[in-house]
Amino acid sequence: MMKTNARRLTAALSALTLVLLLGACATATDAPTHPAPLPAAYVESESGAKAAPAADWWRGFGSAELSSLIDAALITNPDLQMAAERVRQAQAQAVVANASLFPALAFGAGAARRETRGGDTGDAGSSSFNATLNASYEVDLWGQNRSAARSAEFALRATRFDQETVRLSLISGVASGYFQLLAVRERLRLAQENLGIAARVLKVVQVRADNGAVSSLDVARQQTALLAQQAALLPLALQERQLGFALAVLMDRAPQNFSVGAAPLMTLGVPDVGAGLPSQLLLRRPDLASMEAQLAGANANVAVARAALLPSISLTGSAGAASATLGELVSAPALTFALGASLLQPIFDGGRLRAQVDVAASQERSLVLGYRKAILAALVEVESALAARSRYGQQEVLLTQAQQQAAQILRLAQVRYREGSDDLLVLLDAQRTLFQADDQLAQIRQSRLQATLDLIKALGGGWQSD
Repeated sequence: MMKTNARRLTAALSALTLVLLLGACATATDAPTHPAPLPAAYVESESGAKAAPAADWWRGFGSAELSSLIDAALITNPDLQMAAERVRQAQAQAVVANASLFPALAFGAGAARRETRGGDTGDAGSSSFNATLNASYEVDLWGQNRSAARSAEFALRATRFDQETVRLSLISGVASGYFQLLAVRERLRLAQENLGIAARVLKVVQVRADNGAVSSLDVARQQTALLAQQAALLPLALQERQLGFALAVLMDRAPQNFSVGAAPLMTLGVPDVGAGLPSQLLLRRPDLASMEAQLAGANANVAVARAALLPSISLTGSAGAASATLGELVSAPALTFALGASLLQPIFDGGRLRAQVDVAASQERSLVLGYRKAILAALVEVESALAARSRYGQQEVLLTQAQQQAAQILRLAQVRYREGSDDLLVLLDAQRTLFQADDQLAQIRQSRLQATLDLIKALGGGWQSD
């Protein structure tokens, strides 16, 4: 009989052990494989060894004013400050999640006074004092609490990476706005110079008309060209104001109390940075690192949801002392102790826990797809920026040559018009050609600067994953 009971006990223990092992396996999840294949090299090949963007890459443009604007924006911008607050919140959430891995202790104390008046015994009273220490601990058999702590840790990492993404977006936004502002000012300056040329030509035409060398039609044509150039100044002046206001917002400044210097656009340098290999992109971009951390957190959430299907075991304990006087409470004339354990196994919940597992697994699959899409988009951004930087550089060389030729043609046209060798239409065409060449050259320099900025941003702006 005893042997039979022993066999039954051994079989029960073996079955319980098997259930525990199977339950532990049920909560384990495989980490998702790499969601997107990475090419060996970029399509836009680069000649020569080029350094990756530095941590303070914006100083490579050679503008002290741009550096001071970015340094100030990193201190005052509200978006960056809000990102820092989100990091603090995630840190606190990680502390909350990790607290479930440790026992919980609570101390309690109380006092009571009881009195009776009248009756056969007369007035009587009694006092009582007590102090208790309670402890509780949830046995983390299936790793549910550990998985929840891991999920909170990955959420904290993702929030920190998001903060770096906001920082990069802020710096890029300030630099882009600064380039656009200088480009508009350069175009405005060129338009004003062209207006001055048109005014001087009008004087020449008026003198020739007064002398009877040309008709009043030439005077009217030049006056029309002068008015058209005056009208072209107004949209540029409006755009300059609007770009200044946008920069003020990034600096957390009121537009009325903000101004930017007038550094010439052509004095800015164009840093030559290297893209490196596509495989390095995953370690350089904080937005990709954030999505990877979110994916790891979702994987941990699946384990949490699966563990909720299994039994939970909680241990409790308490110790207390009671006495009639507060002074005797320390000597503990009456001590009480209690120990307990509880087991809770969900039986029927209408499919809620199973549905939570499905939700967590679906969220993980969705993040895998989003991660893959983000990697492909990052590769496209780098390729596009490389192509734009190369083409705009070539276009700037050609436009510089065209601008020099247009300036020479205008000088010759002015001389020939004074001498009467050419009519006014030739001079007007030469004037218009030079203005267009100057304006296009300013725009292409701004586009080249923007393409370099886009490349630096697409490469992560000098950020490096630990």
